[in-house]
Amino acid sequence: MDWVAQYRPQRLQDIIGNGQAIRQIAEWGKTWHTSMRPLILYGKPGIGKTTAAHALARDMEWDVIELNASDQRTKGVIEKIAGAGSTTASLTGTGRRLIIFDEADNIHGNSDRGGARAIADVIRSSRQPIILIANDLYGLDQSIRGLCDTVQFRTILAKTISTHLRYICAAEGVDCDPAALQQIADNSGGDLRSAINSTQAAAIGAAHVGSGDVHTSQKDERTSIFELIKAIHSGADDDTLLRYAREVDGTPDTIEQWIEESMSLVTGIDEKAYAYQTLATADRFIGRTYRRQYYTLWKYASALMVMGSAEAAGGKGIHARIMPPGRWRKMGTGRKQKTLRNGIMGKLGESYHIPGNALREDFFTPLTKLIEADPEEYARVLHFEKDELEFFIGDKKKAAEIIKDLAKERREEERGYTKKKVKKGQKAEKPVQEVPLPCSEPDEPPAVTPRVAEKSAEDPEPIPDTSQKTLFDGF
Repeated sequence: MDWVAQYRPQRLQDIIGNGQAIRQIAEWGKTWHTSMRPLILYGKPGIGKTTAAHALARDMEWDVIELNASDQRTKGVIEKIAGAGSTTASLTGTGRRLIIFDEADNIHGNSDRGGARAIADVIRSSRQPIILIANDLYGLDQSIRGLCDTVQFRTILAKTISTHLRYICAAEGVDCDPAALQQIADNSGGDLRSAINSTQAAAIGAAHVGSGDVHTSQKDERTSIFELIKAIHSGADDDTLLRYAREVDGTPDTIEQWIEESMSLVTGIDEKAYAYQTLATADRFIGRTYRRQYYTLWKYASALMVMGSAEAAGGKGIHARIMPPGRWRKMGTGRKQKTLRNGIMGKLGESYHIPGNALREDFFTPLTKLIEADPEEYARVLHFEKDELEFFIGDKKKAAEIIKDLAKERREEERGYTKKKVKKGQKAEKPVQEVPLPCSEPDEPPAVTPRVAEKSAEDPEPIPDTSQKTLFDGF
């Protein structure tokens, strides 16, 4: 049997590491009520995020509804499964269902079209606890992050991992050398799941596991870009630099952009000019590679960029934080603005039944003026997030205040349902929508669909319905 599944903790108190995060989750579960925000559990893979969510459900005796990356998480599927489950009672009578969106930062592509917006809608209307799980917090859509509280899971210490591995080996009756287990723990990078899998792989068919038996089960490690940048600035030898460049998980054009960003830390003008000159030459080789599909040129580009930059840096070391390429930040900002704009146009198009092109070309300016005149009302009706409202009014502080007031208003409305006074010993009932009962003399005749008949000359002209506001009322 898979050791990871066999020794997966069933209760929160049994989870290894991340004590502060576990306490935060437990407190959230014990005090949960309908006005509380969902949780986002984020951190590296294999450190217990999904296990913690399921353990909480067992501790609280909640049912679980889970959607992960293996499911087709379209808007329709989310609304059908999670949406229905978030507003209905549990079949077991506990009254609670924990909705889990696993790998929530991987909602992308055609199969997940509309999924992020559907999750945000489920969160707003949910009467049940919700937990989202992500490796990258900022891989989640902003419309989702703004509705949730975050809980960070950190990598587990190698010492803690090796102790747990000794417990598993003892339970399985496997004689393992403590040094071998420590080696597995060190190679796991804080990933407990990987360490357990590596230990099981080393123990298959063996009565004793020593240090020489774990090399085939070590976690695949590659040199990170940060190690390469540090080696360039610390004056590592050419062979080491070339090996690091080969081991970094990235193409030469990506590596070049990282090195270019770090060259801004070189102090001398002549040295900095030499670094940029070698990077420019390397960039020409990379361009020729893509144009001619002659990938042998890549090794020349790699040699130029790492060895030339190392000579310019002069082995003085790097004493500042290594930052991603600046152009990436600009491109990310541009993509974020484009995504925000497209999301707004989609939301307005659905609300007003106007095609996106018509909104952009004909209605965007007058609609902006309407929203500027009454931002609170439009934010309420259209369910704007802070970034979306700021997009129209251009005032970050004012947008944040309006969205905060609307959130407070919604919480007060929800609390109003639960504050209804009831007699002692009676259970409070949730308010339900009033449905008129059939009676002998109804106040108004029921709505029916009459047969189509010819219009009589005596029939009065129909009075136009002006109760529904149009897009440009008050403009």
